[in-house]
Amino acid sequence: MVDTEPLGRRERKKAATRTAILEAATALFLERGFDAVTVREIADQADVTPKTVFTHFPQKEALVFADEKERHDRLVAAVRDRGPGVSVSGALKTHYLAEIAALRTEPQSRILALMEDTPALIDYAEKMWLRHEDALIATLTEEFGLDEPSKEIRFYVRFALQIQLMAVREADPEASVDAGFRFLDRGWAHYGEGGR
Repeated sequence: MVDTEPLGRRERKKAATRTAILEAATALFLERGFDAVTVREIADQADVTPKTVFTHFPQKEALVFADEKERHDRLVAAVRDRGPGVSVSGALKTHYLAEIAALRTEPQSRILALMEDTPALIDYAEKMWLRHEDALIATLTEEFGLDEPSKEIRFYVRFALQIQLMAVREADPEASVDAGFRFLDRGWAHYGEGGR
């Protein structure tokens, strides 16, 4: 019992430092733009050293996407915990639309605008999103009782993740998500003249 109190205090201090860094970074990015802000300025604003910033965030872009783990967990849970009779595509469609709707509310919409103005952030966001691929593949492989993922599972997951990346930039994301999953679920052979 003696050891648990200091550990709790240490964890709280770590969380407070992380929050201070994020708040400083967000304020500076929104005020001046991502590229115009240095890690040194963020550290000064948060009253920490640049080394401390990098202890919590491996690179500057990670400061904009601090909720990556939560997004990852929500994505996997959307598939793993879907209700009876709900298809994988149906679960992902609902999840994507909820995530896109959340991105379009304050303060996330300002972060999204910042991202759209910064090629490095777009690139980082896309790579970050595609890092969820292995977890989704593993979830579906387990669900289907397979020892190894099939090629179909691998292709499905890769293409399903691309749907969200495309839809988030569209004026009508719902139509894009619907079209993407309709196309993915039916396959190219059902489109036009069989893909000619």
